[in-house]
Amino acid sequence: MVYPSASTIKLVIMGAVMKEIKEGRINFDDKILLSRDKVCEGDGILKELDEDHQFTIKEIMTLMIILSDNTATNILIDLVGMDAVNKIGSDMGLKYTKLRRKMMDSEAVKNGRENTTTPKEMAKILNKIYSEEFIDENFSKIALDILKRQQVGNRLTLYMPEDVVVAHKTGDLDKLEHDVGIVYHELGNYIICILTKNLDTNKNGREVIGKISKLVYENFIKENSI
Repeated sequence: MVYPSASTIKLVIMGAVMKEIKEGRINFDDKILLSRDKVCEGDGILKELDEDHQFTIKEIMTLMIILSDNTATNILIDLVGMDAVNKIGSDMGLKYTKLRRKMMDSEAVKNGRENTTTPKEMAKILNKIYSEEFIDENFSKIALDILKRQQVGNRLTLYMPEDVVVAHKTGDLDKLEHDVGIVYHELGNYIICILTKNLDTNKNGREVIGKISKLVYENFIKENSI
């Protein structure tokens, strides 16, 4: 099923940035100056800061993932271009995962230009990261390290033990909640992608994702402990 991607599309944007770096057009250490015209509402910390702060591209990319920062995301979309994001998605074999608008562009949504994805394609991206095939081995390790430092929770991890390591990316819109990730356990690791829409409330969606994730986790342990 195709869903509005919400912030899970940021995984593909991260891939596009990494490809530009691999091909030498930009560098992780390149500096970006924060100005008020770049500020975007919604999730994130950059909108709360004074302008003229300088950040590296890697710092901006990290904020896009671990805090789902929308200002950081739009800065990177402007940096690499929407076509480059969709090209890397196509290169990864993604048919339904498309970037059609920047973050918080409600006018684009009204005009039918929504970012989209599917659970299966999110799993495909995560599998490439896990298998060290996300751009290349080094960039896969960087992506995985950033995802493990995720600070937006209360979805996949809501009812899981606090010491479980989950490398994941959340997403939410009005009455829509997503969380996609890699769960690490001493008995083995697995990928889980839960996307929802048409919810009664966002709180309900987070709880549904948490309950499903808990069931999967408990059954995974049970089956692999035999």
